[in-house]
Amino acid sequence: MFKRIGAFFLDLLQTLVFAIAIFLFIYLLILQPHKIKGASMEPNFPDAEYLLTDKVTYRFKEPQRGDVVVFKAPINQDEEFIKRIIGLPGESVSIKDNHVYINGKKLSESYLDEKLTTTPGAFSLEAREVVVPSGQYFVLGDNRPHSSDSRAWGFVTKDKITGRAWLTYWPPQKAGIIKGVTYNFF
Repeated sequence: MFKRIGAFFLDLLQTLVFAIAIFLFIYLLILQPHKIKGASMEPNFPDAEYLLTDKVTYRFKEPQRGDVVVFKAPINQDEEFIKRIIGLPGESVSIKDNHVYINGKKLSESYLDEKLTTTPGAFSLEAREVVVPSGQYFVLGDNRPHSSDSRAWGFVTKDKITGRAWLTYWPPQKAGIIKGVTYNFF
């Protein structure tokens, strides 16, 4: 009888250790859950929404304009921010008349609320062009008046990016794959 109970608990322990190992493998190397904190990405990613970030994609390809990324906050490395990539390495970025310009061409951003304006910050002054260095990205929040982003603290290096927003899973009515965006230049 005691042998059976011992075998049962040994099987249970092995199953538990195996399940934890699978969870840690997925969590540390493949997908990671994140909770949106704050209004910087509204209305596309509201406060308290949950999403999964893909931690594999950027090991095989470079981030693209429009990708929503999670990265270590420049001011406090223990926190993570979520923002949208706007400027790619080698491009010049400027903010003029409440619009973003890439290499001198106005960027059309259909996912933004038309009433919100894009104002410059301490890093990206009005009409001043900044060139994005190699291996770095210019990122902005979708809710520009309420976002701490590259306008204030500069570029994000690729090694600080922890993942690409891939799937929204909470609240259930908003669950689904995060769609990519396309840009027009004028």
